[in-house]
Amino acid sequence: MKTKFAATVLSALLYAQGLLGFAALATVLLKDRAHAGEVTASAAPSSGPSVLVVR
Repeated sequence: MKTKFAATVLSALLYAQGLLGFAALATVLLKDRAHAGEVTASAAPSSGPSVLVVR
């Protein structure tokens, strides 16, 4: 009975570790994606009137 309980606890711990690992990976990927969106948005030319005056 104790070995079955130990196996159940070990299985639950491994499952929880897998979920945490997946959450960490998703966090890193989404953070990188959001950062890449900021860079492209700030590098995009503005659609408003230009300040540059040619004489």
